[in-house]
Amino acid sequence: MGCPDWPTCFGQVIPPTSVDQLPENYKEVYSEYRHQKNVKFARYLEFLNLNDAAQQLLNDPSVREEADFNVAKTWVEYVNRLIGVVIGLFIIALAWRSFQFRKNKPRLFFISALTLITVIIQGWFGSIVVSSNLTTWTITIHMFLALVIVAMLIYLLQISSTETSENRIIQGSQPLKWLLIACVILLLMQTFLGTEVRSAIDRIANTVIPRNRWIEGIGSSFLIHRSFSWLVLGSHVILFYLLRKSTQNKALPLALIILILGAILTGTGMAYFGIPAFLQPLHLVIATLTFGLQLYVYFSLNTGGKLMFNKTA
Repeated sequence: MGCPDWPTCFGQVIPPTSVDQLPENYKEVYSEYRHQKNVKFARYLEFLNLNDAAQQLLNDPSVREEADFNVAKTWVEYVNRLIGVVIGLFIIALAWRSFQFRKNKPRLFFISALTLITVIIQGWFGSIVVSSNLTTWTITIHMFLALVIVAMLIYLLQISSTETSENRIIQGSQPLKWLLIACVILLLMQTFLGTEVRSAIDRIANTVIPRNRWIEGIGSSFLIHRSFSWLVLGSHVILFYLLRKSTQNKALPLALIILILGAILTGTGMAYFGIPAFLQPLHLVIATLTFGLQLYVYFSLNTGGKLMFNKTA
């Protein structure tokens, strides 16, 4: 909530660096601005028969509560938006470049166009995350939309590679394929559980409880998330073993298990060291990289025989 409006930040293209640059009643102004946006969005929710979500946006007083100006949070959010703009421009270029393949390689064009549409939706929904004052379900949807974009880009990378070089194909077995699918599903489930932990942290952060005691106040959602990590680790250890046993190239399975261990270690660090702020985004980035690598291996998998990586893969 460093920038309570969207796409500008406190009505400015370049955000303020001091609260003195804002009007005295900025909280009331932007609270009302966000409320009017929520009124419009609530109509869509009601049309989809999501009446409870609509009523939460309209009637929950915490949704309209405006945060104090914080220059660090404002500029973090501003940089986040700048990166989003750069990504959007690259996706536009990708869709434009793929247009020439619409007849002879329609998958490239279709997935590229679909990625562009998803990025536009993601940008718009980012404004809803802001207007809803970081309501939990909006954050979850926003995050999983990002993972969908990652999935489509990884798929585009794979099909554009295999259509120009057979060296990109990985030979593997059906059991390996299904184990990989199970690992992807488990990671997504763990990610969803992580969003529940994050929402609990957000609630505690608004209380007087000191940061080093936040874990104690999270409750069952943290315990479930922590316990589920053992299942994620166990499945990936088996996957790592099978990949290492079946291939001469050790890079991909090694990278996958390192990322899984990295996600677990950063999660452990948050649990035992009072949730350091820098570990929260690092934990999420590692999980996203793991998801992307899983999909890269899956989309490259040809289940016609033993798993063999070409030296140039």
